[in-house]
Amino acid sequence: MRPMRGGGHDRINTCLPDELVVEIFRRLDSKPSHDSCSLVCKRWLGLERLSRTTLRIGATGNPDLFINLLSRRFVNVRHVHIDERLNISLPVHLGSLARRRGSSSSYSKSEDDGIETNSLSDAGMVALGEGFPKLEKLSLIWCSNVSSVGLTSLADKCRLLKSLDLQGCYVGDQGVAAVGQCCKQLEDLNLRFCEGLTDVCLVELASGVGKSLKSLGIAACVKITDTALEAVGLHCKSLESMSLDAESIHNKGVLAVVRGCPALKVLKLQCINVTDEVLIAVGNCCSSLEFLALYTFQRFTDKGLRAIGNGCKKLKNLTLSDCYFLSDKALESIAIGCKELTHLEVNGCHNIGTLGLESIGKSCPRLTELALLYCQRIGNFALSEIGRGCKFLQALHLVDCSSIGDEAICSIAKGCRNLKKLHIRRCYEIGNKGVVAIGEHCRSLTDLSLRFCDRVGDEALIAVSQCSSLQYLNVSGCHQIGDGGLIAIARGCAELTYLDVSVLQNLGDMSLAELGEGCPNLKEIVLSHCRQITDVGLNHLVKNCTMLASCHMVYCQGITSAGVATVVSSCPNIKKVLVEKWKVSQRTKRRAGSIISYLCVDL
Repeated sequence: MRPMRGGGHDRINTCLPDELVVEIFRRLDSKPSHDSCSLVCKRWLGLERLSRTTLRIGATGNPDLFINLLSRRFVNVRHVHIDERLNISLPVHLGSLARRRGSSSSYSKSEDDGIETNSLSDAGMVALGEGFPKLEKLSLIWCSNVSSVGLTSLADKCRLLKSLDLQGCYVGDQGVAAVGQCCKQLEDLNLRFCEGLTDVCLVELASGVGKSLKSLGIAACVKITDTALEAVGLHCKSLESMSLDAESIHNKGVLAVVRGCPALKVLKLQCINVTDEVLIAVGNCCSSLEFLALYTFQRFTDKGLRAIGNGCKKLKNLTLSDCYFLSDKALESIAIGCKELTHLEVNGCHNIGTLGLESIGKSCPRLTELALLYCQRIGNFALSEIGRGCKFLQALHLVDCSSIGDEAICSIAKGCRNLKKLHIRRCYEIGNKGVVAIGEHCRSLTDLSLRFCDRVGDEALIAVSQCSSLQYLNVSGCHQIGDGGLIAIARGCAELTYLDVSVLQNLGDMSLAELGEGCPNLKEIVLSHCRQITDVGLNHLVKNCTMLASCHMVYCQGITSAGVATVVSSCPNIKKVLVEKWKVSQRTKRRAGSIISYLCVDL
């Protein structure tokens, strides 16, 4: 073996067997790390390919050709994720190679006009099945050109498949039925927005994989009725998770699942025709239930939640969204019966008020996350009780809660000192006093968002700067914040990686200069609508923030084409710059074309 420069020797390649090197590669935590290792030498290139078990592909830029090529290179792949929304094009040299290898097949041209396809097709599905026969997990997100023909072919080849996500795919009954016949180890199936499916496919699927199926998701499948769910309840005794969003489903179908699947742990329902009868059955039959989400229910009452509280003692996560007929009594029933509750979200339930949430604070000491959205009747006393009783609270979300003010936030700060995440939006009674208390008492805070809180100013951020672990900060629309607050953050929060200061009219270049000095790990910054920021501030920011990957600066009057060019040229990791098109010079376009995804946006 050729000696290394400086007289050293390649001891890694000399001493380590292939199996050990492959295992090391498998423990790498990022794609760039994998890519870097593959460039070291030919041996590492081959071994790194053997270590890859997961592929993510954008279904644009000839995905059929891409799959055909990748299947030759990565033979141990078990997980494939294809998302038609991802804009990942095949590199030119790889595309040419794929075309040469597949010119005689159907992968390169469409049958109608000979033009290269831009979406995954049935031909690509055939390539998937033939190239990755050991596939265990497949996600096809909004791959609209895939039909039952392609899915049937894949099911026949990939009989070890355990997880299949067909969200937004226009497959028919025949393809899903083939999965049920061939993939006997299937555990997880997502059929959200598969509009062409009917009861026929689910009946056959349930009879085929009923013993193994553990998770099923259905949404916007208007032709699927109670008949299909009755088959699920009859055959899928091991089902643990059910997500259902359908207007065509009534009590009969959901009751069949609830009564037939005693192992159910997760239940998400958005069915306008389902009533309290279903929740009563859940309370009676699903004692193992841990996660319950109820969306847009106008027919559920406190009676149904009382049954959940009485029967589902293991419930840990509860979401109530737009359930207009639930009152404080519903939350009282949950608090009394579900002592293990750790996550609670109340969204737009206008009849739930302070008393209901107080009962949670008194009876659910394990609560770690609380989200209150559009809850006008919940006041300070409720959060004061949460502060006293829920010492392990780590995340709090408040949106448009007009009755919650500084008193509540002070109680949370003093009682929940493990708080790591605080998101507040348009809560106009919350000001400096509450946020100062957070800064003084919650030193483990890593994520803070105070969007459009008009009463929050520099005093609050000066206190928050004591939270040295802060990584995420959003103060968009807090008009009283200026340079003083941001300078304190820059000097006290060196681990900051995300910052949104958009629509701050009092913010100037001094803040950006301090951020450049104090926050070298900054990766994303939003400066849009900050009128006092100029090219000078940008220049100071990017000097030391070499990890910056995203910069939004729309409608910043003081930033010119020179400032845009500075960001592009000084930040080697930049991936996205959002700015008016007229501020981008021709030279910047030429320089940044290969490294920035979205440089020019007409605004």
